[in-house]
Amino acid sequence: MGPIRLIAAPIRAVARSRPVQLIAVLAIVLLLDHYSFDYTLLHQISAGLKAVVDATVQFCAGLFRVGLLTDPVLEVGLIIAYVYLVCLFIAFILRAVTRGVVDLAGRHNFLWLRNPIARERGIAAYRAWEPLENIRPAHIPQAKWEETFAWPPDNKPPYPPLAKQIAYGMLAYLIVAAVAAVLLQLFTPFPVVTWLTKLAL
Repeated sequence: MGPIRLIAAPIRAVARSRPVQLIAVLAIVLLLDHYSFDYTLLHQISAGLKAVVDATVQFCAGLFRVGLLTDPVLEVGLIIAYVYLVCLFIAFILRAVTRGVVDLAGRHNFLWLRNPIARERGIAAYRAWEPLENIRPAHIPQAKWEETFAWPPDNKPPYPPLAKQIAYGMLAYLIVAAVAAVLLQLFTPFPVVTWLTKLAL
């Protein structure tokens, strides 16, 4: 596992780079545009993407005026944004599937991979635990510290469930968006709050 991680580390670093991701998305968009008439599947994907972009542009046209220059810029931006979101979703699914396969291999000791997987994850767990251990007061036993902040005795993780985390995240984004809309309404010529009010009514 060590040599594999050593080889994969620079590849993962490059793949996580935002400019590289943008270049990859632009390449996918250009490939879809160039080969969409040669392959049926690519043609269907391009047609679906164009339909979604057109619907979004029409939705935006109901909120603000879309001019001769705004229309193509908005279309290109939306195409890039939608392709980027789809790529992020695919990467998330692949990461989850890979993690599940590795978990299954470690649980059943497939190809004797349990010890290497456990060793790698143990190292990662220790590195994650070390900053918390550094602030533990001397008078608090390590076992009590772990029960309180790392893994409680009822075998439940010390963080909210995924649904609650998603709800908190959406609430935080809504608050930030509301504050941004109010600031745009007050300090710029864009009456965002007025647009949203008309849209809601």
